[in-house]
Amino acid sequence: MNNWQKTALILLIIGTLAAIKFVFFPTPEIPQPEVTQEEQPAEEPEQENEDVPKSYVSVYFIGQNSNKEEVYKIVKREYNPKEGTKLSFSINNLLDGPNSEEKSRGIYSEIPQGTKLLSLEETPGKIIINLSGDFEQGGGTDGLYKRLYQLIKTANKNTALDVYLYINGKQANVLGGEGIMISQPLNDKSLDE
Repeated sequence: MNNWQKTALILLIIGTLAAIKFVFFPTPEIPQPEVTQEEQPAEEPEQENEDVPKSYVSVYFIGQNSNKEEVYKIVKREYNPKEGTKLSFSINNLLDGPNSEEKSRGIYSEIPQGTKLLSLEETPGKIIINLSGDFEQGGGTDGLYKRLYQLIKTANKNTALDVYLYINGKQANVLGGEGIMISQPLNDKSLDE
């Protein structure tokens, strides 16, 4: 028998063994469970990272101290990054006013209801807070001073940048019917005469 015949014989034997294996010893199929529409597993909700520490912003309202004197009260609000920057979140919370629990403790705001944050522009050197004209309506001179201080204290507590106040898109240098002069950027001396 020559080499060619030996190779053909080996290939014939291998082919025969393979055929016997597939015919007499088939690979068993592993049954897959059927999943009906009702049995489909629900998508797992996104897990919030419990290791992330909570962050808070400071918002200034008005209340009374133990001597029944009016003072600015700091209220801490848990910051939600999905609602913008810390500053925009704190300003929106300021405009929303105190919640019912805070009101029950005598905390209130001089900022008129309906005042809206039209825009908050953050640049590397400054921040422009643009409020609706409702901000300067009503409350008299005393109320206007208090709401300005609420805004100034809240803004400066939540950013280190210079903050400028705009009303309806224009820089506010004079506010209200009483003509209160303010200097900008906003700080605790912005209302000094």
